[in-house]
Parts: sequence; structure tokens; C-alpha cells
Amino acid sequence: MTSTPAVKDQLGFKDWPEPERERGRLAATLATTIYAGHVRDQGTPYINHPVRVVTILKNELGVTDPELLILGLLHDALEISPSAEPLIASRLGPALTQRLRSMTPDHRLEQRPKQPQDSDVWHSKIRSLGPEELLVRLADRIDNLRDLRHSPDPDRRTRFLNSLTSTYLPLAEESRVASAPLRAAYEVLHTEYQQQTEADR
Repeated sequence: MTSTPAVKDQLGFKDWPEPERERGRLAATLATTIYAGHVRDQGTPYINHPVRVVTILKNELGVTDPELLILGLLHDALEISPSAEPLIASRLGPALTQRLRSMTPDHRLEQRPKQPQDSDVWHSKIRSLGPEELLVRLADRIDNLRDLRHSPDPDRRTRFLNSLTSTYLPLAEESRVASAPLRAAYEVLHTEYQQQTEADR
């Protein structure tokens, strides 16, 4: 299980100026609290995924902005625990929770079973994301694509690749001119997808 000190190390918050450093400490503590006890379908601790997303943002996409790294760390917090919203708002502010809400499927926020129409609503929500939120979601897709082979559910793989080709890859291609990190995200995601499909042949 990833510990709070390990999460802090991944954020690299020691190099941040104050007050960003204090926000990094708070974010690391919140992440370990919110993700604690949750497991991915691959059987691994859930927190390992957002930590890897932070690593992708930093090391592969060139992100240095502390707030964007915090967003990456907590990007699934409301999906995993919608009831944690007041806690996050009290510690890190309502602006961050609003950004997290924009990145979270509505059925998760409403704590109800997923309905057939929710996939279309979610993809529409993704298409309306701002460039930074989209960047985090693309980093999320990169990690999920790399981890897909460990999923015990073959249907999940099919659903994931379908949403990747119908929504995420076109969005990544359209948005790559907006910034160097978004261009890098498109290139990494596109390369990973090609490698996956070639391996399946």
C-alpha cells in the first residue's frame, strides 16, 4: 500500500514554494485517506493508480504546476468516495472540488447505478473539459491502457478500447496544439494504443 510519505515523494512537493508545499502535504494525506481500502479490479491498491498518473504527468508530459499535480492525484477521489467532497473542499477549497466534479461521471456523484445513457453523458462531459482537466484525464487513460492487460474482465478491455477510439484519441489529437503537455499526451497515448492493437494481432 502506498503511504503518505511515498505519495509526497511522488508529488515532489519538497521543491514547491509555500503555500503550494502545504497544499501538497494536505493532498497527500487526503489521497491516502480517501483511497484507503479501495482496490482496482486488477487486485492492486487503488491509490497506486493516481500516483502513477502523477508520475506520468511529471515525467512523461512535462507538468510542473503543483495544482495540476494535485488534481492528478485526486482525480478519482469523488468517483471512489463522493461523500469526501466536503472534506476536500474544507482542506483544499471549493475551486478544486468543482474541477474534480467536472472530471467525475454523474452517476458516481449521484451515487446511483450506471444507466445505459450514462456513457453518452459522460463522454459529452469529457468533451467539455478544460485543457488542464483533459490533460489529467489523458494521463489517466495512458495508465489505464498500460494496466489493461492485468484486468480479469475481457469485456472491460473491449469497452475501454471502444471509448478510447471514439472519444479520447480524437480529443487528444484535436487538443495537441494547445500546449506541449497535451501534444505529449497525444503522442504517448497514440503510441501505447498502437502497441496494444499490434500485440493483439
